[in-house]
Amino acid sequence: MRRTALLVSAAVLTGLLPLAVTGAAAGAEDPASATVDAFEGEVPFANPPAEGIFTWGGDTDDPPRLALTARADAPEGAQVLAGDYDISGYGGFTHDFASGKPAHDWSARQGIRFWWDGQNNGKKISFEIKDGGANGEASELWTTSFTDDFTGWKQIEIPFTDFTYRTDYQPVGGIDQVLGLTEMWGYSVTLPSGTKGRFALDGVELYGTADPARNAGVVTDSVIHTVKEGDKAAVKISVATTGSVPTEGPVTVAYETAGGTAASGKDYTPVKGELTFPAGTASGASRTVEVPTLRDRSAENAETIPLKLTVTGAKAPAETPQVVIDAHGLPYLDPKLSVKKRVADLVSRMSLEEKAGQMTQAERGAMTSPGDIASYDLGSLLSGGGSTPTPNVPEAWAQMIDSFQLRAQATRFQIPLIYGVDAVHGHNNLIGATVMPHNIGMGATRDPQLAEKTGAVTASEVRATGIPWDFAPCLCVTRDERWGRSYESFGEDPALVKSMETVLQGLQGARNGKDLKDDDKVLATAKHFAGDGGTVYGSSTTGKYTIDQGVTKVTQQELEAVHLAPFQTAVDRGVGTVMPSYSSVDIIGDDKAPVKMHADAALINGVLKDRMGFDGFVISDWNGIDQIPGDYASDVRTSINAGLDMVMVPYAYKDFRTTLVDEVKAGRVGEKRIDDAVSRILTQKFRLGLFEKPYADTSGASDIGSSAHRAVARKAAAESQVLLKNAGGVLPLKKNQKVYVAGSNADDLGNQSGGWTITWQGSSGKITDGTTILQGLKKAAPGATIDYSKEASAPTVGYDVGVVVVGETPYAEGVGDVGNGNDLELTAADKAAVDKVCGAMKCVVLTVSGRPQLIGDRLGDIDALVASWLPGTEGDGVADVLYGKRAFTGQLPVTWPKSESQLPINVGDASYDPQFPYGWGLTTLTKVPEGGSGTLKALALVATAAERTGADEIGRAVVNKARLLVQQKVGSGITAATAKPFADADHLLLTGRYGAALAKLTEAYRAA
Repeated sequence: MRRTALLVSAAVLTGLLPLAVTGAAAGAEDPASATVDAFEGEVPFANPPAEGIFTWGGDTDDPPRLALTARADAPEGAQVLAGDYDISGYGGFTHDFASGKPAHDWSARQGIRFWWDGQNNGKKISFEIKDGGANGEASELWTTSFTDDFTGWKQIEIPFTDFTYRTDYQPVGGIDQVLGLTEMWGYSVTLPSGTKGRFALDGVELYGTADPARNAGVVTDSVIHTVKEGDKAAVKISVATTGSVPTEGPVTVAYETAGGTAASGKDYTPVKGELTFPAGTASGASRTVEVPTLRDRSAENAETIPLKLTVTGAKAPAETPQVVIDAHGLPYLDPKLSVKKRVADLVSRMSLEEKAGQMTQAERGAMTSPGDIASYDLGSLLSGGGSTPTPNVPEAWAQMIDSFQLRAQATRFQIPLIYGVDAVHGHNNLIGATVMPHNIGMGATRDPQLAEKTGAVTASEVRATGIPWDFAPCLCVTRDERWGRSYESFGEDPALVKSMETVLQGLQGARNGKDLKDDDKVLATAKHFAGDGGTVYGSSTTGKYTIDQGVTKVTQQELEAVHLAPFQTAVDRGVGTVMPSYSSVDIIGDDKAPVKMHADAALINGVLKDRMGFDGFVISDWNGIDQIPGDYASDVRTSINAGLDMVMVPYAYKDFRTTLVDEVKAGRVGEKRIDDAVSRILTQKFRLGLFEKPYADTSGASDIGSSAHRAVARKAAAESQVLLKNAGGVLPLKKNQKVYVAGSNADDLGNQSGGWTITWQGSSGKITDGTTILQGLKKAAPGATIDYSKEASAPTVGYDVGVVVVGETPYAEGVGDVGNGNDLELTAADKAAVDKVCGAMKCVVLTVSGRPQLIGDRLGDIDALVASWLPGTEGDGVADVLYGKRAFTGQLPVTWPKSESQLPINVGDASYDPQFPYGWGLTTLTKVPEGGSGTLKALALVATAAERTGADEIGRAVVNKARLLVQQKVGSGITAATAKPFADADHLLLTGRYGAALAKLTEAYRAA
């Protein structure tokens, strides 16, 4: 989410930057303006906490491109800040000073102004400043805008009285909704979306002298005041001044209850009067107006009582405060009734417009006004990746979401919002949360019980911040490692994916939904239905993507067995929501064109809802309906008729709701379909207990990032490590060895966490709290010599063993597709580090990546090779297996190819000759069975008996013993003859066919 910045005050600038005088000669009435930005090179391009100008946006394409550009027509100096943009969501730029510097005092000034090079495009440009709080990340945001309806340079002059408080931000501490101007941290510019454009900015400066009288304002403690029928509502009205100085003149506030849906004299006692704040009143002084409500015996909807305020001598509040008499006495409000009866009663009362609102989901940062929640009867909000409150702490999340929920209380039926986030490996949007290994690593653990525990930790941390809905887990079956979402999958085998769906019980609890109301459970989402992991390379039509959002070309049998099977398991486990894929399905032999999943009625209505019996609701992906061929009205009706129940329209929530209503009125979408969709949505809201407890229960917030939660993540990280090679028993490391550590990913928390961490794409560096792999090694062997040289530039003599941690930098979705600036090769720097270290000593190479890396050409020089995947924030878990605190037990969840030309390559292929087969994974600290063929024969008898009697635990143990025996014989001599039966055996194990698995392992043993 956008951040605004730290500005230089006049006092600090004096003596540092030249003061420019604009307009008439400076005097008492027109003091010299103070330059904030001259854009002559005095401010660098840099991200916080460093001082500088930086860009931001909703996705990787949204941030504008900036440059300090020399222009002959520059209004001031020789250079201007110029740029171009093409923003689909939101984007802009900020000038930020280091957060460690003191805030600055603008209270003596009238306003801020700057030169703008108009393009006459009629677009609104938002301009924001940060005020108060402990630092720039814990301040209030104040906003205004101007319209680019002119050509050429124009000086935009904005008095501070024009700025309004941004209520969609809920920073923690020191928040009084008063533009004090004594602690200013910055400014930012939000550029227009939906069109390409360019801009230029110059000469940002403070101007004028503050007029205390004109800078006085009246604020209320809240816009919405809910009250039970018969009780009194108390509305606190305060006077505030910029600079927090006493009021220069008197301020009067005339108040009167007028309008609204409540009846005066019947529902409430009308009030009317006047408050006076005399001259010299301290800023922040308040008075309270009470509005008595009346009790009757009838059941009623919620009713509103606006408290009209007429202010003299100060600025009036931006919004009229409303008293809301809570709905009462209606059947849907009775928790003793069944959910089915409550839903039926509520749906019967709702208008078409209210129903359409419930089917609409908006991005929290895209709302033009928080009042839109009530105005459009919105059913849901979400935070996209990186869309976070300021500051990004648990309290701010809870306060932000509570403020949104309060807005929903101003609707007739007070239907609570359901707020969703992509918590795909822990509460990964929240700084300080416990970040688990990505799904690819969890698949490597082969530990369903641990998967459930990670889901439980995630649910606990998400719900403690006021969020009841998680867009996870991803149940895709990844079939081509060129896919940028490979790491979101548990693996290439549907049997493996199904086995890890225990995570659903960790997230939701009991299959019947009875635990969803608990403060440590969330509604889960099975995604992406169906086939997104099987898209054909080169089939994507989305931007530069090569495989993501492409076409899955399969037979009907393969669609059922590979891509649909995990969703039947999810339905059986009671998953509450399902999200369709961006991709299309093209069934071989049916002579039909590919169909976008968001429009595929046969699969959504026919298979998911009817055949599988899914009774939750279907939520679209981000702007997913926009990829359906046709105009917008066609997109809406096609998707709803195909079975979508709620549509994620982050920025188009107004258009969607209006269009859906129009389509129903025109008869192109049936009212029965609407009622079905709304019933499904409301069912989950009732199950979550949101009608009784709409606000955040933060009782579990102290557990966020706790040692107990991190212990689960640490164990998951340890079990996810796959030991591919261990020549000479170099692992586990010994604590008395001198260790040389190198590689780009040894000491980088962001890289080891991957995409979908704090932001959508993730980023390198210390982006949150946790332990890097290097730090984990040092903690595991505190007395050992462990030296780090990222690029292996330090001398290598005198060490016993080297540990080289290499791999990928973060990415998400199609941005990470191979061919879109990515490949499966190590970087030149990583290759050089491997070559230098492994050429000088025994070495262990760890690949930190979301998919296999092509390392076969160096395999002969590497003593031990570990697939570390993306282990998350707990590098201690990686160190645990390297130093032998835990045994290596992980197994490959995907086939490790020899070359990119082999892709796609998967277990079960007729031709199968990989570098390492699916299921491969050496162990440490475990004795491998002896006896060769004789032992295998004996194990086969036990496996067959276990399968026949349903003794699954025994069956799995027996097959795993045989697997270790076979791996020991195969060693580094993996061939097609050994790899194929070995991989097949692991698939058979996961399907409970223990006897057949032993037969395949025996075949691999004989071929070795």
